[in-house]
Amino acid sequence: MKKYTYTEKKDTRSGFGAGLAELGRTNDKVVALCADLTPSLKMAEFIKENPERFFQIGIAEANMMGIAAGLTIGGYIPFTGTFANFSTGRVYDQIRQSIAYSGKNVKICASHAGVTLGEDGATHQILEDIGLMKMLPGMTVINPCDYNQTKAATIAIAAHEGPVYLRFGRPSIPIFTPADQKFEIGKAVMFNEGTDVTIIATGHLVWEAIQAGEVLAEKGISAEIINIHTIKPLDEEAIITSAAKTGCVVTCEEHNYLGGLGESVAGLLATKLPTPLEFVATMDTFGESGTPAQLMEKYGLSSSAIIEKAEKVIARKN
Repeated sequence: MKKYTYTEKKDTRSGFGAGLAELGRTNDKVVALCADLTPSLKMAEFIKENPERFFQIGIAEANMMGIAAGLTIGGYIPFTGTFANFSTGRVYDQIRQSIAYSGKNVKICASHAGVTLGEDGATHQILEDIGLMKMLPGMTVINPCDYNQTKAATIAIAAHEGPVYLRFGRPSIPIFTPADQKFEIGKAVMFNEGTDVTIIATGHLVWEAIQAGEVLAEKGISAEIINIHTIKPLDEEAIITSAAKTGCVVTCEEHNYLGGLGESVAGLLATKLPTPLEFVATMDTFGESGTPAQLMEKYGLSSSAIIEKAEKVIARKN
């Protein structure tokens, strides 16, 4: 088992802020819009350096999506910013009609996703956003795992033609991917090669999967750990190749198991390579108020839950 270490923790939303600031310096077509949450979206540096390319829309998220769609007609690349709940559920009609239907080049950037939003509670902890967005034809859906990968993803999506949903979060988590990484949309990242079980994780659950893999290795179980940062388009080849080798799969995500990464993987395996699979995800429930750590444990999103599901799916295979 390959060992991963870290020297600091940082929130993935700050990775977005750093990536957006870099784009402001290198791409004069990039513009940013926000719905009255610039501190939470870490947009301050971009705004300071490019005040003429920033639009504060206020608490009018639906208008923000319409304005962003319009800006693309002039050749601009708009990055919208607000909480994930308001980036998707509140404005789904506008995204579907004004952005996705006509393939507008809008980058929908969403912070504070999942239960790790913490004390703000169920009304803000959207656990359905990946499902909502992946169902839209032509929408790319990305959920990076740490600060460095979020920064790299933010920069990469500016060069991608078409609508993108970029999901990130609030809590500080370990930085364990390289600062100079090349982010390839739709390309899975292998974190550890293994032979007994495939663990496919996205977002905050990637670090939990790495920790689970270390414990499994101590138990004599060889876990293959794959980071699926792009949920749509899915890296089907990477998943099929790994599942064929290990014979069983665990998917891990801070999202409802209905509509998320796990459902995409299950659909792929059902049609291409029927394989025993277990989900680490929220199980058709809303969240609640609590600390991120408390909620991750309660809703079965921890490394211990991944270990349990890995052992369960291996038993099913055998």
